[in-house]
Amino acid sequence: MLLFPQHIQRIEQISELQQWLDGHRIESVETIVPDIAGMARGKLQPVELLTGKPAKLPIAVLAQSCNGLFHLPKDNVGDQDMLLRPDVSSLRVVPWASEPTASAIMDCFYADGEPVGHAPRAVLQRVIGRFAEHGWTPVVAPEVEFYLTRDPESKLEAPLGELTDPYGLDGIHDLDAFFEQLYDYCRAQDIHIGAASQELGPAQFEINFQHGAAVKLADDVFHFKRTLKRVALAHGMRVTFLAKVTKDGPGSSLHIHQSVVDDDGNNVFSTDVGEPSELFHYYLGGLQQHMRDALLLFAPYANSYRRFLSYYSSPVNLEWGVDNRTVGLRVPDSEPAARRIENRLAGSDVNPYLAIAGTLACGLAGLTNRLPPRAAVAASAYDLPFALHRDLYEALDAFAGSTRMRDILGDEFVTTYSKVKELEHREFQARIPDWEREELMFTV
Repeated sequence: MLLFPQHIQRIEQISELQQWLDGHRIESVETIVPDIAGMARGKLQPVELLTGKPAKLPIAVLAQSCNGLFHLPKDNVGDQDMLLRPDVSSLRVVPWASEPTASAIMDCFYADGEPVGHAPRAVLQRVIGRFAEHGWTPVVAPEVEFYLTRDPESKLEAPLGELTDPYGLDGIHDLDAFFEQLYDYCRAQDIHIGAASQELGPAQFEINFQHGAAVKLADDVFHFKRTLKRVALAHGMRVTFLAKVTKDGPGSSLHIHQSVVDDDGNNVFSTDVGEPSELFHYYLGGLQQHMRDALLLFAPYANSYRRFLSYYSSPVNLEWGVDNRTVGLRVPDSEPAARRIENRLAGSDVNPYLAIAGTLACGLAGLTNRLPPRAAVAASAYDLPFALHRDLYEALDAFAGSTRMRDILGDEFVTTYSKVKELEHREFQARIPDWEREELMFTV
């Protein structure tokens, strides 16, 4: 039989896959597909099935809303399957499993071998490929905020007292067993997290990730959110990544630090003498010009826009400044080799693949179209006008109608994502909130 290069590569991948599974004495495998919301979909199967025939899932899994509704495009009236292929680099042990179990993130393909373009991981891979065409590789470092609570069904309650000591250490030490298990589980999965800090809200914390390749870091955040939920449950708590949990409390964000290196590993944001480069400014210009169109990726739910109601620590503009947390695009004070831009708009409710893909797509548009940024802001930007979309419908219209987003992220993805968000928001609007019953029921 004549073997084409892709067949040879596939055989090599299966050999590498089998070697890893044997080396870890794996008995079961979670075959995982990250969906539109960033949730894990898939199957738990015996290990021997992973190297056999391709696994399958309905394509509709990738067009499922957070509340279980599906968008089925007209060309998938038969609710067809997609083929799943494990990415060997994504293999990890599942530390909480009762028997030796691995997880494998699956890349998704149509029957003819073409990638499923609206799969979130494929969207990010597409953007990375566009950078590679220019000899560039993006580098990212996310920061994830979350709340711990005992009772997610009512008001938010801290698990141990109030725990409202911003940047204090006592609250973290009170949760020593929780954090020790979290770090142990992350090490077992090759998730490189750094410092943990207590934030402004009761039992609100932030975890920083070490910088690295964009797809690997998106995988890490995806696994981290799942791991954090498991560890919290084991310690009698729950965790929430909701962008705005209480009326008066601070929201939770997922900040994304980003830079770009060339084929020699040099940071293109800095010149040979250590000054900010033209490419650095063009990247900023791309973020400023296109992030409003991409806001739906950074604020994906109706609740996400409540976070923008409080200006404090939640910028509502696309200005930039050095070591300025009041702007949407902060440039940390750093050495030239570490020069980077921090996107502070994204909430912690985002799909990490899509949020990273969105911010990189905007920056890439600036690089390739040589878009100059506005002047840096040195003072507080909290008094500047609101510069984002006010609600999800505004963001949805801008995203669906953006030719730039369709060009970089893919027409198939933009259409599917927009339709899913329409389904979710229609369900949200159909529910009558307490405020309307309490304030309007007998007064209008």
